[in-house]
Amino acid sequence: MSNAGCSSVLPAPCRQAGHRAPLPLPAAPQFVARFRSNRRLRVTCASAAGHVSRIPPTEARRVRSLAGSRHRPPPLTRIRSGTPRCAYVEKMLVAETASLLDVHRKDREARIRKQLRKVELPPSPYDTAWVAMVPLRGSPHTPCFPQCVEWILQNQHENGSWDINDFGSSANKNVLLSTLACVLALEKWNLGQEHIRKGLHFIGRHFSLVMDEEIAAPTGFNMIFPGMLSLAIGAGLQFPVRQTDIDGILHQWEMELKRQAGQKSYGREAYMAYVSEGLGNLLDWNEVMKFQRKNGSLFNSPSTTAAALVHNYDDKALDYLNMIVSKFGGAVPTVYPLNMHCKLSMVDSLEKIGISRHFSSEIEGILDMAYSFWLQRDEEIMMDVATCAMAFRLLRMNGYDVSSDELSHLAEASNFHNSLQGYLSDTKSVLELYKASKVCVSEHELILDNIGNWSGSLLSEKLCSEGVQGLPILEVEYALKFPFYTTLERLDHKRNIEHFDARGSHILKTECLPYGINQELLALAVEDFTFSQSIYQDELLHLDRWVKENRLDQLQFARQKLTYCYLSAAATIFPPELSDARISWAKNGVLTTVVDDFFDVGGSKEELENLIALVEKWDEHHKDDFCSEQVRIVFCALYTTVNQLGSIASAVQNRDVKNHLIEIWLHLLRSMMTEAEWQRSQYVPTMEEYMTNGVVSFALGPIVLPALYCVGEKLLGSAVKNQEYSELFRLMSTCGRLLNDSQGFEREGSEGKLNSVSLLVLHSGGSMSVEAAKNAIQKSIVASRRDLLRLVLKEGTVVPRACKELFWKMCKILHLFYFRTDGFSSPKEMASAVNAVINEPLKLPS
Repeated sequence: MSNAGCSSVLPAPCRQAGHRAPLPLPAAPQFVARFRSNRRLRVTCASAAGHVSRIPPTEARRVRSLAGSRHRPPPLTRIRSGTPRCAYVEKMLVAETASLLDVHRKDREARIRKQLRKVELPPSPYDTAWVAMVPLRGSPHTPCFPQCVEWILQNQHENGSWDINDFGSSANKNVLLSTLACVLALEKWNLGQEHIRKGLHFIGRHFSLVMDEEIAAPTGFNMIFPGMLSLAIGAGLQFPVRQTDIDGILHQWEMELKRQAGQKSYGREAYMAYVSEGLGNLLDWNEVMKFQRKNGSLFNSPSTTAAALVHNYDDKALDYLNMIVSKFGGAVPTVYPLNMHCKLSMVDSLEKIGISRHFSSEIEGILDMAYSFWLQRDEEIMMDVATCAMAFRLLRMNGYDVSSDELSHLAEASNFHNSLQGYLSDTKSVLELYKASKVCVSEHELILDNIGNWSGSLLSEKLCSEGVQGLPILEVEYALKFPFYTTLERLDHKRNIEHFDARGSHILKTECLPYGINQELLALAVEDFTFSQSIYQDELLHLDRWVKENRLDQLQFARQKLTYCYLSAAATIFPPELSDARISWAKNGVLTTVVDDFFDVGGSKEELENLIALVEKWDEHHKDDFCSEQVRIVFCALYTTVNQLGSIASAVQNRDVKNHLIEIWLHLLRSMMTEAEWQRSQYVPTMEEYMTNGVVSFALGPIVLPALYCVGEKLLGSAVKNQEYSELFRLMSTCGRLLNDSQGFEREGSEGKLNSVSLLVLHSGGSMSVEAAKNAIQKSIVASRRDLLRLVLKEGTVVPRACKELFWKMCKILHLFYFRTDGFSSPKEMASAVNAVINEPLKLPS
């Protein structure tokens, strides 16, 4: 055997320049600190390299003091670089700092886990006040829940308001509503006269906010606040406000009541019941009780349920209030139960900002519970549009078998508009429905198609006309512009982190704030993303050296696409510990680009045949076998890189997989040769011939398939030979081939190349136009993408889920790259994406 042409790298990994051994990663902060400190040591402490010295106890104490101080330690240049102590001192500093960071990170993760396991709902002064107003049955002058009255007495702020907002004590409509409710509760039981006086003065000082239409208001504020104001005036309370202002508010209320009376719909009836606290005797309370749920509540709202009890005694409603007061004590939340909505929202947030992998067991528990609720058609999920749509999307995308039939009641826009959320024009619900509609895995899911059509149109109308209430406009615009199958995870993570609402409030009839959990999520996401970027930057430097060491930059015919190849890896295979998978993906991406260009423009027929013959020989090749220097560079780069990656993959899999990697490359080269021969002979293949060869020649095999071995799952030889493995590859490559053909039709036509679009037109005998051919291709893309997603999400298959995910990730990359143009041939198209993922630091609001 002879391999004198290209040096072997397998016996001694470090002998070959450019080889990169698998890098074991400790916990994130330690790795960053260690890597950066080593870099500084080479600069600052070169003279100390190779020496070991014990540090005196007094110096050690000083180092520990510096590491634990709020202040920065002195720059390393202040330490005498000529002493052997320099490297040791820095290592001590780095180790102790990293240890502190690790402790903080673990504490933060523990707090998040606690909230994931048990949602802590904050108290609502508004709802607590209404529960406090419920009289004891048979004793109308005695409160049924005195503990709620006591809470009101004990929790008034110095400024006279009642509010649980930790972000500042500035007045808003939510605080005014809560304060007025607490004042009414105390007045009802003739308690806390000083509290009442202070509360009335707080409302008086900020009464102008009530009339300001530009200030955001809780749901139903314009109905509830004037109604409660009228109730307070009727009770003899006097507000330090001009009578004309009070008259103006009450007049607007009366006009709104007349407008509501003129509307007849289920949504309107539901809304009037939902805001019934402000309507009192104006309502038929028997009609209101039609909206009572199985748990005895009205809309899971303590305030609405309490208002109903004040006017219309009901055993089930009282049981509900007894239950929540028993559970929460003197202060009740604004909605209960809200567990499933909160937990699913947290899972969604964790996925959107890229840290869900840290909480996999907790997420699995939440989704298992949500699936159980889904199968039981539990009201906690099914009665709320946004929760139902979010549950469907998250469950399906995490492999749970959920049917879109459960969304059939929302297939038509009219049904949504006739619901409470529709009547409220709730943009969040519409957006959740739109996102759910895109998770389609069958051509027969017409329900999702219908939902997607009307919800997308409604969101577009909202953006063009009235704007979007309660949601960032950017979130709606982004969802409409980029369907989830055209997004890259790490790009999305960065965008979501930079626009993350650390406040995280949920506006209902009053504001619901989580107990600081969003700040914890944001802090962990920032730390995680920043650490990842340091890894990506180092990996890109390694890849740049690899390109130069293998002389790939000397090939004049080859496009230099290293950063794009690495972007597709880093933006999707983003966890820091999957470095080997990213490096494999990126290196093979560069090599497939080089080989593709070699077959397209760079190589003669003799050179192409020579390259294939060399790959067939592999270890048996000889230094005299190269017919040109170009062939030598291309083959040697292939040979050394595939051997290196094969060695790494074999070590991960605990079996030899190098021959499979060689077979993948050989299969690609032969398919490219077939296309080259077609073009030389001007042969026009059938569509079937073209696609059978094209799914291979599109060159995704060497990029995706070797990386499957490096994602931490055992990929058995039997799985590689299974039909499922082949089908995953076929569907992914079909999407890529057809997307490229559709977007690159004009360019390739000008080069005299045939593709699927031109073949459809040619074989139609003139009956099909280019536009019709493109439409047919688009339908095939949609079908292949849908079938691929269904196979990826299917449970109990032979290919591990983590491996199947790579096929889907590549499909998403292709959809983004070819979204509006032939992106791989447009250098400027992806420049900002490269910088965003790899180089640009996060831009957080100050």
